[in-house]
Amino acid sequence: MGVVLTPIVHPQPIALAELRDKTLAVDGNGELYQFLALIRLRDGTPLRDAGGRVTSHLSGLFFRTTRLIAEHGVKVVFVFDGAPPAAKAQEIERRRAVKVEFERARDEALARGDFETAYAKATMTSRLTREMVGEARELLRMLGLPVVQAPSEGEAQAAHMARSGRVWAAASKDYDTLLFGAPRLLRFLTISGKEFMPSQGKFRPLVPELIALDAHLADWRISREALVDLALLVGTDFNDGVRGIGPKKALALVQRHGAIEQMPAEIRDAVGDVASLRQIYLDPDVTDDYAIAFGEPDVDGVIRFLCDERQFSHQRVADALTRAFPGAMSAPPDAEPRLF
Repeated sequence: MGVVLTPIVHPQPIALAELRDKTLAVDGNGELYQFLALIRLRDGTPLRDAGGRVTSHLSGLFFRTTRLIAEHGVKVVFVFDGAPPAAKAQEIERRRAVKVEFERARDEALARGDFETAYAKATMTSRLTREMVGEARELLRMLGLPVVQAPSEGEAQAAHMARSGRVWAAASKDYDTLLFGAPRLLRFLTISGKEFMPSQGKFRPLVPELIALDAHLADWRISREALVDLALLVGTDFNDGVRGIGPKKALALVQRHGAIEQMPAEIRDAVGDVASLRQIYLDPDVTDDYAIAFGEPDVDGVIRFLCDERQFSHQRVADALTRAFPGAMSAPPDAEPRLF
């Protein structure tokens, strides 16, 4: 979920055309979760192949990525999570409990034939398995796209790559990427232009937005270290925050007092081990042992992987490959199997 900073952030809309030839470090796990959540049948059931394997994540990954390449010339590097910090264990357990509740609500909606509610509840039940991540990495490899394995948090690694100048920006929905020091955060790298809101059961319009860290720090008149303290007051994936303190009040507190240690005792005590929590963001576990190299797509491998093994439409896959990689298709696709 990440920290909530929306009330104090002022993003700049950015057209996908402005991202042409720019290299982005994309939060791979975050992207796959979004695909698993939204690419579903009318009753909320995810897409599956003939063997019962979920394919929603692969569908979203393949078709969105090839469109970004074909239509907008974006260069994407996918970064995947490693082992989460120990401090995230409580948040992970909370998410599991929430999914159980939403699964119950989905089943109840299906039982009474309320497909709209079932779909809304189902979007919150997604589980990204190690096998799914492995499938996604294999598909990206066959598309000739770079994959980076983070030692820990993928957002931290993406931020590190952007901060070191290896990529133009980090692309993630979560504001945590700013706390990890990304100079540019690109949110909503979407083509559909809409996002589903489960709590309201409807979609809202979206456009990609860019957040420049230094400009915001200057506007807020705080340092990055103070931004981390602000987030700890609001609550992050690693701490609950302080009851009654939202982003605006937290900003006022860090502007007035600076570090949490200078704030009233009741606030200091509520945050907990400030030094350890700060370290997660200011000194994250990242690596420079990676390469960003774009290769030629393995067209036959992609068609075998998606169409022959998982019953994707041969024609749709072939068309997407042709658009993204002109000249890559050397022969017409085989006979058309069933469509999703």
